[in-house]
Amino acid sequence: MRIDVVTLFPGYFEAPLGTSIIGRASERGLLEFGVHDLRDHGLGRHRSVDDQPYGGGAGMVMRPEPLFAAVEPLKAAGATVVLLDPAGERLTDALARELATLRHLALVCGRYEGIDDRVRALVDREVSIGDYVLTGGELPALVLIDAMSRFVPGVIDDASQAGDSFAGGLLEHPQYTRPESFRGMDVPAILFSGHHAEVDRWRRRESLRRTLERRPDLLAGAPLTDADRVVLDELRGGGED
Repeated sequence: MRIDVVTLFPGYFEAPLGTSIIGRASERGLLEFGVHDLRDHGLGRHRSVDDQPYGGGAGMVMRPEPLFAAVEPLKAAGATVVLLDPAGERLTDALARELATLRHLALVCGRYEGIDDRVRALVDREVSIGDYVLTGGELPALVLIDAMSRFVPGVIDDASQAGDSFAGGLLEHPQYTRPESFRGMDVPAILFSGHHAEVDRWRRRESLRRTLERRPDLLAGAPLTDADRVVLDELRGGGED
């Protein structure tokens, strides 16, 4: 998978794209990155990329000419262009999986008060990482890259993501490791039982419990079994095993 990024601040991406799982995937050729400095397409002696908004108002707006000059060659090369924008569709696990199936993405990072709206003519998708405003699209682009990369074949073990939060529409169950007891807090005994079916049952129940307590909105779209619904009825009524 190739991911190109168009940004005014290419330094944002140097360490994150060369670190940990993403860095190793890049070294193995599973991911390929290109970071493009929008200032290279700036106008005039000062490489200007922004100007005051028509109609007045605070802040500056990114001009269309530099963005078109940077993005059009990527689009011509077959990239799906994604604008990181607060008005875009919300980034979800499902969207990250969908985008990870594409061979070539170009991520456009806005700045200032935003982009000249005519730039949207170049854009195939718009993505937001949440209902808040950041100083630019660089951090959202890194979040999107991290979320997508996990689903590129070979980047991580498929089994590692099977039980992750949102993978099956629910939050992940609690996880434990050594020591068995820590400051009076003990690992649940069922995890030492060796009964894999019972462990799986406990994990599913705890996943349902955590989702019900923290993100009950997810339950409406989760693929629940009849057994899951029985468990949820018990949890809502305060029932226990």
